[in-house]
Amino acid sequence: MAKQTNQTVDLPAVIDLDALDGIRDRLMDALETGPVIVSAPGVERVSTNALFMLLSAAETARRNHFDLAIEAPSAALCSAIERLGLMAQFSGMMRQ
Repeated sequence: MAKQTNQTVDLPAVIDLDALDGIRDRLMDALETGPVIVSAPGVERVSTNALFMLLSAAETARRNHFDLAIEAPSAALCSAIERLGLMAQFSGMMRQ
């Protein structure tokens, strides 16, 4: 069986309600084909809904037997995750 290549989804600087649909669509398309890397070094602001969307995408990846990793999470993203008490849920997918 051939090794599946990672799909990369780049997160924008501001992940608010206006950005969610586009990000969700890119994540779902990527999760249909294999493992996904979410690139997050430039995130400056993130909504609570966006964090829950990322957790939902991680669950979809798990059900599809694929990995989902958040690569180079920005300080703002990490701070938002910590502020909402979600470090345990995100810890397994965060990669510096």
